[in-house]
Amino acid sequence: QVQLVESGGGLVQAGGSLRLSCAASGRTFSSYAMGWFRQAPGKEREFVATINWSGRSTDYADSVKGRFTISRDNAKNTVYLQMNSLKPEDTAVYYCAASRLGGADPSRYNYWGQGTQVTVSS
Repeated sequence: QVQLVESGGGLVQAGGSLRLSCAASGRTFSSYAMGWFRQAPGKEREFVATINWSGRSTDYADSVKGRFTISRDNAKNTVYLQMNSLKPEDTAVYYCAASRLGGADPSRYNYWGQGTQVTVSS
């Protein structure tokens, strides 16, 4: 069982930056791939980024490549999402999730946090 708690969301102007954190409970955090997903009002949940258990392999949605960076600290049971050059279209609730499998498909993720709101003003 893994419990996830996101933090770091907020209101930022376009072009600004935010860093999201996701703290995980449990001693098996380092065995899970981690992902960030987001959901805007009226839209389906979409993949943002994923990182494998060791942190050596990452993947990003095309819409955030070059602007967002996912990383993890297994000693702290935490995964991060550094978001730079934010755009109004990045506005959404951001969720972190844990998976034995990883990848971009949310159905491969077993555990989810409650989400944190990110709002980017123009």
